[in-house]
Amino acid sequence: MESSNFIYDLIDEDLRNDPNMKIHTRFPPEPNGYLHIGHCKALIIDFGTAQRYGGICNLRMDDTNPAKEDTEFVDAIKEDIHWLGFDWGDRFFYGSDYFETTYQLAEKLIMSGDAYVCELSADEFRAYRGDLTTPATSPYRDRPAEESLDLFRRMRAGEFPEGKYTLRAKIDLGSGNFNMRDPVLYRIRYIDHHRQGRKWCIFPMYDFAHPIQDMIEGITHSLCSLEYEDHRPLYNWVRDHVDLPAKPRQIEFARLNVTHTVMSKRFLRHLVEEGLVDGWDDPRMPTLCGLRRRGFTAASVLDFIGRVGVAKSNSLVDIGLLEHCVREELNNTAKRRIAVLDPVRVVIDNYPEDKTEYFELPNNPNDETAGTRKVPFSKVLYVERDDVAKDPPPKFHRMKPDGEVRLMGAYIVKCTDIATDETGRVTEVHCTADLETGNGMPADGRKIKGTIHWVSAAHCVEADAALYDRLFTYANMNEIESSEYDKYLNPESKKIVSGVKLEPSLAEAQPGEKFQFVRLGYFTLDSKMKNTFNRVVTLKDSFKI
Repeated sequence: MESSNFIYDLIDEDLRNDPNMKIHTRFPPEPNGYLHIGHCKALIIDFGTAQRYGGICNLRMDDTNPAKEDTEFVDAIKEDIHWLGFDWGDRFFYGSDYFETTYQLAEKLIMSGDAYVCELSADEFRAYRGDLTTPATSPYRDRPAEESLDLFRRMRAGEFPEGKYTLRAKIDLGSGNFNMRDPVLYRIRYIDHHRQGRKWCIFPMYDFAHPIQDMIEGITHSLCSLEYEDHRPLYNWVRDHVDLPAKPRQIEFARLNVTHTVMSKRFLRHLVEEGLVDGWDDPRMPTLCGLRRRGFTAASVLDFIGRVGVAKSNSLVDIGLLEHCVREELNNTAKRRIAVLDPVRVVIDNYPEDKTEYFELPNNPNDETAGTRKVPFSKVLYVERDDVAKDPPPKFHRMKPDGEVRLMGAYIVKCTDIATDETGRVTEVHCTADLETGNGMPADGRKIKGTIHWVSAAHCVEADAALYDRLFTYANMNEIESSEYDKYLNPESKKIVSGVKLEPSLAEAQPGEKFQFVRLGYFTLDSKMKNTFNRVVTLKDSFKI
C-alpha cells in the first residue's frame, strides 16, 4: 500500500475528531464466482487500511442475493485472501446471518412511516420512475403503515407471487439522484439460498442490507468502488434511519480496469460454463486462482496494486505493468534451468560416443546464495530450431554453416553440416567442438558473438509447455458492449507445445515452483495438467516505467 492517499486523509480527519476510534473495515465479496484482479484491489485496500491503522478487517460474504451463490466460491475466496497474506481472524460472517435483524429493522421503518409496500409491476415501476424534469410517482406511497406491515408480513409468509409486491423506502420521489426516488428495499424471490434453503422468500436489496450489515459489525469505514458513489446518499439514509449505534462512513475509490481483460463476473462465468476456458482457474483468466496457477506470485500482485495506487477517478492500467512486476520478482528469485521448446538434434562429431561430463551452471546469477547445479553434456544434444539457419540472415550469430557458436557454459562448436527436409526445415546438425574451451572461452582470444542453450539428448526429460497470451485481442474492453465480448477472444491465447526437452533436474520440479528457462521466459509446473510447464511471462519486458 502507498504511503498516503485520499482514503487515509479522510480517516486521519476522522481520527483527529475522535482519537479513540478503532478503525474497522470489511471486505464483502459476493460468493457467486471467483475473485479476480479487480476484487484484489478492493481487498488490499480493505485489509491494508485496517493494518495501517492497527485496526481490524472483517470478511463478510455478501449472500443476500441467492442466485448463483455457492460454498465452492466461499472456500475459493478464503483461499485467495490467505494467498495474498491477509487474515480475518475470527471475524468471518455471512450477510444472510443478519436476515432476521434486517427484516425487523424494515418493519420499524414501515411503522415510522419511512417505508411502504408497493405493488407496481416492474414495467409500471419503470413507467412511473420519471426523468430529470419529472418526479417519480407511486399510487401506493400513502398506504397506511398498518396495511403495509400486514402485507410485508404476508410477503414473508409466502402468500404472494414474485413481482406482486416490493417494500420501498419513502424518501424523495423528485430527487435528482434516482437512487433516492423511493428505492426498493425488499423483493419476493422463490429461490434456494445456499445456506438458508427456502427459509426466506423475501430478500433485502444490497443498498439496504449492506449499511445494516456494516452497522451491526461496528464498521467505521465502508470502502467501496466508485460505482457506489451515487448510492452513498442512500447508504447514509439507511444508516440514519435505523436504530443501530454504529455510524460508518462510506468512501469510494476508483475500480481497477486492466487492458486486454474483462472484469465482469457474469462474463467470466459465461466463459467457464460455455467451455471457452478451462475453468475459473484457467491461467488466461484474470481470477486470482488463474493468475496463481499460471505462476504469478502474491508479492507481484501486491506490488502491482501498490503501483496502481488509490485514486478517485477510473483509469485503464496496462496489463504489461502486472507482467513487469512478476518478471522483476522472478528475475531475482527464479531458479535458472535449460529447456528446448522446439528441439533439433545436434551431433558433436569429435566428441566421444560413450563420454558424459558435467558442467556447473549457476542456479541464479542474481543470488549468490542460490548455488550451482551440474548439467550433463554428451555427444548428441538438442538446441532450439530457431538457433540454426542453413541460409542465415545478416548478423545471425548462432548456428550456421562454418560458423562458431558458444554452447552456454560448455564448449565452442563449429557447424559443419545442416540437414533439412524438402520444406527446408532443419532436421539435424553436425558440429565439431573445440575441446579446449570447456569454460566457453577460446585460448587464442578469438571473439564468439553467439551463445545458445542446449540439453543432452541422452539425459534430458520430456514435457509439454503451455504458452499463454492475452485473453482478448482488444486493449480497452470497456469500450465494447458485453454482448460482443466473445468476438474479441484471442484464438492464440493458449498454445500447447509437446516434446519439450528439459535438463534432467526438472524431473523433480513441483507444482508452483518457479523457473527461468534461459532465453525463453519464466515457467512453472502446472497444478492440473500432467507434466506441463506454464509460461508465466516472457523474458522481454516492453513495459516502460
